[in-house]
Amino acid sequence: MYTLAVCAEMVFRDLPVQERARRIHDAGFQVEIWDWSRHDLTALERTGAVFSSMTGYLRGSLTDEDGAAELLRTAEESVKVAERLGCPRLNLHGTGLDGDGLPMVPVAGPATGPMWIAAHRTLTRLAELGERAGVTFTLENLNTAVDHPGVPFATAADTLALVEAVDRPGLRMNLDLYHAQIGEGNLIELVRRSHGRGLIGEIQVADVPGRREPGTGEINYPALARTLVDLRYEGTVAMEAWASGDSDLALERFRSAFTP
Repeated sequence: MYTLAVCAEMVFRDLPVQERARRIHDAGFQVEIWDWSRHDLTALERTGAVFSSMTGYLRGSLTDEDGAAELLRTAEESVKVAERLGCPRLNLHGTGLDGDGLPMVPVAGPATGPMWIAAHRTLTRLAELGERAGVTFTLENLNTAVDHPGVPFATAADTLALVEAVDRPGLRMNLDLYHAQIGEGNLIELVRRSHGRGLIGEIQVADVPGRREPGTGEINYPALARTLVDLRYEGTVAMEAWASGDSDLALERFRSAFTP
């Protein structure tokens, strides 16, 4: 059976992040964070929480030489923090994102051939870094229609293609079903295809519209949960969603949706 985790950046937002992590842990979930450089790592260590994922870089891009060098450099810093927190997965995007989720280096139009080659080369080096450190880098699909316009390699199809081309255990896909619903749809088939190729490192969820907890929108998450059980998926399902109201209730709605 899969493990459930909750992103501490998006619930209990009136509390310090370490208290959010403690509340999530006490409710029986693992904990995810974003940019570790904004947090008191000692306070997070003291929570007793199990950290399942965090952002795996601070700056950089997959699409050009200078951006790749910065991404790799900050990924090495992130690996050290992951070791400190006992965090097994480090999350990536096609380029660094600002505080509003917008790309620091936006791309106009589809990625070009040289961008694909640069991304493959950089992701291979990241996979090698992860394998040496005993962690897994995960490449997350995003949507460009609502939340992240201008991000390269944003779709599930793009991330699947890159992870499959690199073909190393240190790189897997973070399959975000909220973003995939907005960008592509056909979620059950997407899960089956990705799982069948052995490419999923983690699954993230939120409902559409609004990026709220499961049960508040159009996605049939109980059906997706049954699919994961049928596939014998044993990885992590993480709620990366804003609480529509009370955060404790949001966590229980998430647990209920993924308890077939």
